[in-house]
Amino acid sequence: MSVPALEIQQLAKSYGPVCALAGVSLRIEAGEFFGLLGPNGAGKTTLISIVAGLTRADRGQVAVLGHDVVHDYRASRRSLGVVPQELVFDPFFTVRECLRIQSGYFGLNKNDDWIDEVMANLGLTDKANSNMRALSGGMKRRVLVAQALVHKPPVIVLDEPTAGVDVELRQTLWHFIRRLNQQGHTIVLTTHYLEEAETLCGRIAMLKQGRIVALDQTQTLLKRIAGAQLLLRLGNGALPETLRAQQIEQANNGDTVLRINDYSEVEPMLAACRAAGAQIEHMEIRHADLEDVFLQIMEQAA
Repeated sequence: MSVPALEIQQLAKSYGPVCALAGVSLRIEAGEFFGLLGPNGAGKTTLISIVAGLTRADRGQVAVLGHDVVHDYRASRRSLGVVPQELVFDPFFTVRECLRIQSGYFGLNKNDDWIDEVMANLGLTDKANSNMRALSGGMKRRVLVAQALVHKPPVIVLDEPTAGVDVELRQTLWHFIRRLNQQGHTIVLTTHYLEEAETLCGRIAMLKQGRIVALDQTQTLLKRIAGAQLLLRLGNGALPETLRAQQIEQANNGDTVLRINDYSEVEPMLAACRAAGAQIEHMEIRHADLEDVFLQIMEQAA
């Protein structure tokens, strides 16, 4: 059996009376594009901090490509590149100097060719000699990504990498990260943009209150949990009482969203609306997306 990119066993961490992680176990295979999702306070950043060696767990073990993050920390850190959620930068250096310094932490003295390639792929070439404090927030975010990649780590962890950045950066970043994944790099992504996770991640784990509440292939989650949805815009009349139990939400545009498990349910629903005197002005059937799955799983976990 091949060595997993990331193996987490019974990881637990508390901050005083607050339990951040409650026995999390997870195995991510080499070459995966893996999503780690959860609401604020679910334990995602604590988990990443332990993997990166920035926080010590109360109990449990973590290994990056077989290297224990505590007992074999040098090898585990060389195997890992982390893009943090916070914008942390040194205001006294240019972009190129920051990347050279970061390379030096890993003993890489002649790394300019790879630095140039990373900057080109992240749209940083024309900012190479700009001071970090002169950059916009989006450009600083690009530098953080570049710093995580300067030593060509086989495992890359992205903690909310596109939070608060423009569409151009998101597209540029994902094009580059997809390419790295195709070349064999393992990607672990946390994001609140669930459409990103649905598009990019082959497998997803969902955390709530320090526990994994779902773990499966993305497409399996979409099929198993959500079903489909019927959107109805009603004119005269209201939604019949018999359909209230299947109502998911009332959309901002006035559409009523109903959950359906099979297409054969649609005609009886429409018949019930007509019998109640409700005029159907618009109808649409759509498949539920990852956001719908996420909300259902979080509700069930509560």
